[in-house]
Amino acid sequence: MRILLLTHAFNGLAQRLYVELRRDGHTLSVELDIHDQVSEDAVALFDPDVVIAPFLKRAIPATIWQRRLCLVVHPGPPGDRGPAALDWAILRGVPIWGVSVLQAQDGFDCGPVWAYADFPMRYASKSSLYRRETTAGAVVAVRAAIARLIAGAGPLPVADVRSLAGPLQGWQPALSQAQRAIDWASDGSDDVVRKIRAADGFPGVEHTLLGRVFRMFDATAVLPLPPDAWATQSRRRSAAPGAILGHGGNAQDPAGLCLATRDGAVWIGHLQPMDSAAPAFKQPALAALGPLADGLDCIAAASPEADAAPVDIRYDESGPIGLLSFDFHNGALGSAQCRRLRAAYARARARPTRVIVLMGGSDFWCNGMHLHAIESAASAGAASWENINAIDDLALDILSTDTHLTMAAIGGNAAAGGVFLALATDHVLARNGVVLNPHYRNMGNLFGSEYWTYLLPRRVGAPQAEALMAERLPMGAAEALAMGLIDAVEGPDDASYFDGVFRHAGILADAVSFAHELARKRARRAYDEQLRPLSAYREAELERMHRNFFGFDPSYHVARHRFVHRAPAAWTPLHLASHRRAGYARPSPAAPG
Repeated sequence: MRILLLTHAFNGLAQRLYVELRRDGHTLSVELDIHDQVSEDAVALFDPDVVIAPFLKRAIPATIWQRRLCLVVHPGPPGDRGPAALDWAILRGVPIWGVSVLQAQDGFDCGPVWAYADFPMRYASKSSLYRRETTAGAVVAVRAAIARLIAGAGPLPVADVRSLAGPLQGWQPALSQAQRAIDWASDGSDDVVRKIRAADGFPGVEHTLLGRVFRMFDATAVLPLPPDAWATQSRRRSAAPGAILGHGGNAQDPAGLCLATRDGAVWIGHLQPMDSAAPAFKQPALAALGPLADGLDCIAAASPEADAAPVDIRYDESGPIGLLSFDFHNGALGSAQCRRLRAAYARARARPTRVIVLMGGSDFWCNGMHLHAIESAASAGAASWENINAIDDLALDILSTDTHLTMAAIGGNAAAGGVFLALATDHVLARNGVVLNPHYRNMGNLFGSEYWTYLLPRRVGAPQAEALMAERLPMGAAEALAMGLIDAVEGPDDASYFDGVFRHAGILADAVSFAHELARKRARRAYDEQLRPLSAYREAELERMHRNFFGFDPSYHVARHRFVHRAPAAWTPLHLASHRRAGYARPSPAAPG
């Protein structure tokens, strides 16, 4: 079928549908929902069999849905309506939720149901539930709806539609900050975390800290502790719920701020200033506080509060296999995080193991440079330069490892430098369902580094490498496997994925084959180095990156600013909107009979 994706932004859900539906053999084009006339023109140019809306912030114009079948993906089960489906579901603690595919008509989320899928509500943030369960359910439901359309079956009969909405049946309005507000006198740690997680990603929950108004994100509860268990006992007893007990280290530390609650404490990882004269955006908590953080105490590592702080880098061992996880917020890898990860990797290399598995994070494996941290720096160019060199140093450590075999286990989406960090390992495995974006140009024609000019051609060949970087399109694990970009796919469920990770790592660690494979790795690296040293690849890449950061073309800085400040799209890029490319011809009508 010919399918037009009409979407507010080409987000993770839209990308996953794009990848999966193309794999199913459908012809797709994308139009970002900017203006009614623009959307109408897209429909006229592409002439789709169906318009699918995976992520919208306003209604599809009647001039489109009255003439063309339009199916809307709603992140709630049949019966739920409104723009804050997941927010309400998390706040009210529903055990089962779902995603529906509805036909667009007059009124929001009230059209006939074509398909739906259920999922259990994991204890997680809204953004995590959206990226994983909602997105996976949307793929199932959209495929089911398309199958009904192809079969000429139409929407589901009303009698076949089972609602999980329960108390959320009907219209649920957007939540105001007053409705999201924390009652620090009565809300316990779990209540505080649930409210912040219901607003995670956007819009956050407002709270006044040190006389300034912020929106809070990225919350983790400290288990309730008896008063005599706190190292900062006197401060804990005197701190009012909502007050800052201390911080976890420095402005880049993921532990952020520790706030008192009536029954314990919570860690807040990110804040967005709301009373700033300049446009504000989400930042690591201490960076957002700025000079206000100077008077705060660093909680000692021996205290229960710090012991319960979230950890973003973790190392575990299973026999001859070392597993290094790095779960950075939104997959962003800043300069300080690079340095800490390099130190953790060095410790892993010093261990008497045979294989090091880079596990990445659960929602994102890694997305490369920390654009928010760069945007907040005094010099964005200097911060960008520091960040890319820090990632290059980490990639070089991985590429230069001659004591172990290395493996990347990509369990969450990855993009840009994060993809090439994975390709620096000897063996790359991806979870079925992840979306990879192995390119940079969407961020203002950024050239990229992380030794990609060495890593990508040796994996897929020079012509395919050039095409991948030029097309700038997302791909799934199956497509990456078919072209040789990765070596294996496992999953999609947790059990089969982790079984696959350990099975592949175990094969690499096998005592009989390990010595042979390590010797072959050393020989290939020595041969490649003789042909062209890694330093030459890095030098050439960074020369182009230096132009991006400090040259006359501001495209990278403009694109980064728009990304960080969540600026709405002004046009649809031509690599997505095939119907707007030069030379595009509308399909001819089918011949009679």
